[in-house]
Amino acid sequence: MPRGRYSLHDPHDHTPLGEEHFHCATGPSGWRYVSQITTPSGDHAGSVDLTLDDLGRPIRLELHAASWQVRGAALDGVTWVRTDPSGTHATEGNVPAHSFTGASPAFLVATARLLRPAPGSGAVRTRLVAFTPPVLAPRTLDQSWALVNRTAHATDSGPLTVDEYQVNDLETGEQHAVHLAGDVVLSAPGIELENLESPPSAFTTETDF
Repeated sequence: MPRGRYSLHDPHDHTPLGEEHFHCATGPSGWRYVSQITTPSGDHAGSVDLTLDDLGRPIRLELHAASWQVRGAALDGVTWVRTDPSGTHATEGNVPAHSFTGASPAFLVATARLLRPAPGSGAVRTRLVAFTPPVLAPRTLDQSWALVNRTAHATDSGPLTVDEYQVNDLETGEQHAVHLAGDVVLSAPGIELENLESPPSAFTTETDF
């Protein structure tokens, strides 16, 4: 069960945004990721709880940020309920999209798991609903993912396979690279892996959460 810490920063000017303390695990029915997010001063800023089925579809999502809350799942596309900080107003949403995305590294692992592009096979297109802190307002976007490189690195615990994806925003044309090892993000815009207490899990490994 990988457990560790990501540092988060603005991908444009590198302003520190905080840290995400996470643990995640594969299992016979899919993958689960749980994290707590802190500000640069160490205050609590939110949380992520994401569960995927064995095909990479989100069967449960719960986000918290600045007292806003989102609960969602793959249902007739993707469906969610967004609740305001007072808890008195809840807005339901539904979009014919494939999955969710947002600021958490969890969503990069989830999208790669859902699309599973093969090396050299070209880009795979997807439609996602993004929830971005601090107010978690929904925004629908289109991306394409291509697996451009796969390398094996020798480690003390055995070979570690690192996948490099090229991700394109199909509205703006912006491109960026995402490096994943199993269910852990090694690097991506605005994300750096600072600490990892155990090796990444492979999705073929069945582990109790």
